[in-house]
Amino acid sequence: MRETSRWMLLFTTALLATGCGEEAPTDDVVGPDGLGSGGTPGSGGTVATGGGVGSGGLVGAGGSVGSGGLVGAGGSVGSGGLVGAGGSVGSGGLVGAGGLLGSGGLVGVGGLEGSGGLVGSGGLEGSGGLVGSGGLVGSGGLDGSGGWGFGVGGSGSGGTEGSGGSGTGGSATGGSGTGGSATGGSGGVDLPVFSFFVTSLEAMRRLSGSQDGFGGDLRYGEADGLTGADKICAEIAEYSMQGASQKQWRAFLSVNSGPDARPVHAIDRVGEGPWYDRLGRLVALTPDDLLNERPEGADPAIINDLPNEYGVSNHDPDGTGEVDNHHTLTGSDTSGELYGQSSTCNDWTSTDASDGRPRIGFSWSIQNRIHWISGQDEGGCGAGINIGNSHSSDPIVGSGGGYGGIYCFALTP
Repeated sequence: MRETSRWMLLFTTALLATGCGEEAPTDDVVGPDGLGSGGTPGSGGTVATGGGVGSGGLVGAGGSVGSGGLVGAGGSVGSGGLVGAGGSVGSGGLVGAGGLLGSGGLVGVGGLEGSGGLVGSGGLEGSGGLVGSGGLVGSGGLDGSGGWGFGVGGSGSGGTEGSGGSGTGGSATGGSGTGGSATGGSGGVDLPVFSFFVTSLEAMRRLSGSQDGFGGDLRYGEADGLTGADKICAEIAEYSMQGASQKQWRAFLSVNSGPDARPVHAIDRVGEGPWYDRLGRLVALTPDDLLNERPEGADPAIINDLPNEYGVSNHDPDGTGEVDNHHTLTGSDTSGELYGQSSTCNDWTSTDASDGRPRIGFSWSIQNRIHWISGQDEGGCGAGINIGNSHSSDPIVGSGGGYGGIYCFALTP
């Protein structure tokens, strides 16, 4: 077949030479490659190796149709031409492996429809591309696994959010590239660190629907006080930062009887840390760091005045001046465990004055009132606010200077 093709090419060369009015050379009309090497059709001629039809000519190895020509190996259609290996459609041309659309090109083996082109695995949207691991939708192409709709894989798994496909290439020669392996998005949202706050008076009033707040009943529509308090934390967090409710918030509260009818200790509810305020400042790295009068290692700007859900120090929450509001419900002792049977307002389900005196900590410290977890007992479980003169005998959660606020921690930093 190759011998026949060479004789047909020689015949075509002779016809073209005749058509152009050129004389055939007297030496080396037919060279080792089936073409002349020196005459008009020869290596430097119109038809020979360097000529129009020869290896460097229009039809020859470097010519229009030959291996280096417009159709040949370097030509329009040949292996190096516009259609050949380096040509328009061949393996290296506009569609081929090394051409404008070739293996780095737009359509070829790695081309627009191949594995490495504009949409292929190495192209603009290919494995190192803009979207899919191997293409915009297909593993190697825009739609197909290796092509722009002509590949095998159709709308494969390497699309906009897919993980990459494994189908073969597009319609061009050598277009059998495989898809990539990049993973896609999960639909989640990356959030800044934010995993601690003291509930503000404004938030407690808003959620409770009362100017007196929740009092000792934190169920908030749930079956028990802990679940309701966790819900309060999550909603306040979401109000402060969109998406923050997904961080799994826990109220720092202890109860006598949890889901298994055993005591639940606040320190066991809040995860392993670290915890940060709304502005990204460190509150504590570990649970052990929490178990101090003030959280060990906390940012100096907040260690003695723990901030609310906006990152604002709670002593002066609205910038109008300091208020006496630091009594914060915990029901816990200094180790973060249940303080006593009557210290939780019937496990945070009651506003009845006869249901004990809730244990509180101090969100900000002053004089000998320092411990953020456990400092004193409030007057009672009733709903009520006192941010002026304290009345410790008043049977409300804010009797000594507060409004029934709670600490909230997220399991995710």
